[in-house]
Amino acid sequence: MSIDFNKAVGIHGDALRLRAERTKILASNIANASTPGFQARDIDFASSLKAAASGDEADGLSLDSDEPQYRVPYAAAQDGNTVEIGVEQAAFSQNALDFQTSLSFANLELKGLARAINGQ
Repeated sequence: MSIDFNKAVGIHGDALRLRAERTKILASNIANASTPGFQARDIDFASSLKAAASGDEADGLSLDSDEPQYRVPYAAAQDGNTVEIGVEQAAFSQNALDFQTSLSFANLELKGLARAINGQ
């Protein structure tokens, strides 16, 4: 009898992959804060995770959509850059906390699975 770890950790595996991809995008936004004309992007985490849970996507996540989602700035810059460093840093920090939370839940699931295997 084999163990399907994707089923064992539930949605947390998909959440971790999606959070990691979002971290890359937010880091790119921060790195390009002074690049003229750069358009800040982000992932709609809730809808992507919902698609992963319902099995709508072939690989479980919709990270490479044809329509990238651009962030709408609160105050427009004259050089066309839409990155607002405070907004991006806050989103990056929140994403890091959410990643840690999902990692903790996945870790608890795996520890419970290990206890069941060991008969504890």
